[in-house]
Amino acid sequence: MDSDIKIKVKRLNPGFDDIDLPGYSTHGSAGMDVRAAVEDKLILKAGEVGLVPTNLVIEIPEGFEIQVRPRSGLAVKHGIGILNSPGTIDSDYRGEVKIIMMNFSKENFVIKRGERIAQLVLSKVYRVSLEENSDLLKTKRGEGGFGHTGRE
Repeated sequence: MDSDIKIKVKRLNPGFDDIDLPGYSTHGSAGMDVRAAVEDKLILKAGEVGLVPTNLVIEIPEGFEIQVRPRSGLAVKHGIGILNSPGTIDSDYRGEVKIIMMNFSKENFVIKRGERIAQLVLSKVYRVSLEENSDLLKTKRGEGGFGHTGRE
């Protein structure tokens, strides 16, 4: 595609060179699948939160972020989710990308070496300047929130 944005990525440990870099599974995929960089396997116990390494450092262009999102197949088949979702990797972060995974199920889950564990989505970031003002426009909804849109 002509609209592709080139992003530099570095592997931290050459012992994981056999693990594919993040990539799109289909032409229409919004997210790149990222894989677990574990020696053999990592067991995420039932109800446990774990930080799963990817062995990758990504140089994200200024004005963008990468959002970390769960994989629907892991969620529906195994009860595995991503905490702090979507997570944000900022453009000035140069540490290893690690995925915060949660096992919501009642059974231990084995994460295998090179397994697809999350999706990475590049997203434009807009910076704003806040202007304090006590005279905000009124809306029909007003202060109704948290399920109070007035619709059934």
